[in-house]
Amino acid sequence: MIGYLKGRVKYLAPEYVLLEVNGVGYEVVCSGAAFSRLSGLKGDEEGEVYTCMQVKEDGVSLFGFADPQEKSLFLKLTSVQGVGAKSGIAILSSMRPGEVSEAIALADSKRLSAVKGVGKKTAERIILELHGKISADELLSAANVGGKVAAPPPSAEEDDAVSALMGMGFTKQESVRAVDRAKSVGARTVEEIISAALRGM
Repeated sequence: MIGYLKGRVKYLAPEYVLLEVNGVGYEVVCSGAAFSRLSGLKGDEEGEVYTCMQVKEDGVSLFGFADPQEKSLFLKLTSVQGVGAKSGIAILSSMRPGEVSEAIALADSKRLSAVKGVGKKTAERIILELHGKISADELLSAANVGGKVAAPPPSAEEDDAVSALMGMGFTKQESVRAVDRAKSVGARTVEEIISAALRGM
């Protein structure tokens, strides 16, 4: 079982990150937070991801997360019937871990069902099965990883850029990741963000 990887980013794709570890390249499907962190690395900087390995008849998949708390939340989400790994990643790419935990704790199915691919019934099932399993400690640890305050919510410019990219036919996950990459290279205005995001698509 591969639970953690640390290495250099060899390639960034919309659906995965190719991480080189001791000469071996691992394809890792990352959450939004993990992707954003890895895409911000420069030169020979090494990045790390906490991983979950899924073995199925058609192959082996690796899913990457920014920290152990996010990985733990992914495992809880995918323990719910009808919530596969892709849906779990989609949820964690559209919402921060603290937001997911809060939505479950407050039984906010509307918030969860806003994620592409997660319908109302699935959102209600997530809440039904996980409500009560999200403790106050988990809410605090999700919001304050390692004693640091969680990243601020997206700015109006980021939201506008994501909406514009989705209007062009990209998925929300692809749009969020592209905007994160654009911000990491210095784009600030909506126009700059969209332009840089499209170049990186």
